[in-house]
Amino acid sequence: MSDAMLKLIEPTESLRAEFEAFRAEFGGDGYIHGLGGMTGEFEAALRNCRDHARGVNLPAGYVAASTFWLVRDGRAIVGTSNLRHELTPFLLREGGHIGYSIRPSEQRKGYGTRLLAMTLGRARAIGLTRVLVTCAKGNIGSAGVIRGNGGVLEDEVQSVLHPGEMAQRYWIEL
Repeated sequence: MSDAMLKLIEPTESLRAEFEAFRAEFGGDGYIHGLGGMTGEFEAALRNCRDHARGVNLPAGYVAASTFWLVRDGRAIVGTSNLRHELTPFLLREGGHIGYSIRPSEQRKGYGTRLLAMTLGRARAIGLTRVLVTCAKGNIGSAGVIRGNGGVLEDEVQSVLHPGEMAQRYWIEL
């Protein structure tokens, strides 16, 4: 996989069918970083992505966040990421600045590492100098992706999102 084949883009109507296929691999109803596991009208979700990146029309408790799709060869969505521009107390505990998802059929091929690296570049571009990335303690693949991008484990906390599980909190210096 060469970086020339991969681009990190904002969600676009032109890849609607591809995004629907991407989402279907997750069962269609689960949360996916990218359009927030959106259901319903695709155009409204795209509008929300654009608004949220500018900090406009945010739901209560949300922060400005940019959504990206990792696209191979200009047509295949292999992953999605969400870059939160700042941290709330909840995001500081669990959630962090960046969340990402790799299409199940494309996992274990190095795309997670590339997606996080490219999203870190976008974090630098908006002025962040240090980012928090979290994952479930049992998610060995994600922990490897984070460490592979310079993540240093700060601690583990009881997950609020997944009671009974632990979340790992990694900081990456930019």
